[in-house]
Amino acid sequence: MEEKKRVYCLYRVSTKGQVEKDDIPMQKQCCREFAERQGWKIVKELFEKGVSGFKVSAKDRDAIQEIQQAAAEGKFDILLVYMFDRLGRREDETPFVVEWFVRNGIEVWSTIEGQQRFDNHVDKLMNYIRYWQASGESIKTSIRTKTRLGQIVQEGRFRGGTVPYGYRLEKQGRMNKKNHEVNEILVDENEAVVVRLIYEKYVNEGFGAQRLNRFLYNQGFRNRKGVNFTNTTIIKMLKNIMYVGILRSGETQSEIFPELQIITPDMYERA
Repeated sequence: MEEKKRVYCLYRVSTKGQVEKDDIPMQKQCCREFAERQGWKIVKELFEKGVSGFKVSAKDRDAIQEIQQAAAEGKFDILLVYMFDRLGRREDETPFVVEWFVRNGIEVWSTIEGQQRFDNHVDKLMNYIRYWQASGESIKTSIRTKTRLGQIVQEGRFRGGTVPYGYRLEKQGRMNKKNHEVNEILVDENEAVVVRLIYEKYVNEGFGAQRLNRFLYNQGFRNRKGVNFTNTTIIKMLKNIMYVGILRSGETQSEIFPELQIITPDMYERA
C-alpha cells in the first residue's frame, strides 16, 4: 500500500479584524477537506494571527522559518495553504520562498489555485506575477484605508484606538451603513479638568513633568487605571493636538471642532 503524502498546512490572517472574525477555521476546513480528497495526511498545522504577509518579511515570520526547517529535515512532502497569498504578498521575496520549497522537494499547493510548479519559464513568470498582483492589492488597500481614516477625522469622528485622556466615547444616535449605532467622541469634563490643570501648571508656573507627576499625585488625581500619571504620559498629553479640538490621522488633520476643544490653540503653542 502506497504511503500517504505528508502535509504541512499554514493558516494566516493579517489584521486584528480578521482575527476577531476568526477567518482561520474557514481556511482550516478548506485545507482539511482538500487534503482528504487528495488522499493526503496532514501532519502539522501552523497558525499566524495578525501577521501581515506584505509588511513582515519571511525571515521574521516564525511559522515560515519553522516550515523551511522542517522541509530541510524531510518531515513533510506537501505545503498546503488556502490561497497562495497566505504565504506572503511581497513580490520581491515570496515568489522565491515558494520556489525554494519546490527546489527542495516540497510540493506547494493551494486549495483554490492548485499546484505551483516550476517546470519552465512560464511557471516562474506566473509565480512572480501572482505575488506582484498580491503586493499591489496590499498597497491599494493601504491607500484606501488611509484615505478613509482621513475622511473620518475631517468629519469630526474618532478614527479608533485608545481614547485620549480627557475624552470618552458615547452613543448619540448616529447609525453606520450596517444600521448599528456607533460611538461619538466627546469631552469628558471630569478628565478635562486634569488636562487643563497640567497645561496651566506647565505653561504659567513652570512645572516640569516630574513636578507635575508629584503634584497630581498629592492632589489625588489618578489615571483611568487608578495609578499615578507617569512623566511619559504627561509629556504625551502636552504634545497632543487633539486637546485643541483637532483630529488627526497620519498626515491628515481636521479643522478645529469647538465641541472637542479642551485647551486653546494659544495655550497649546505655548506649551
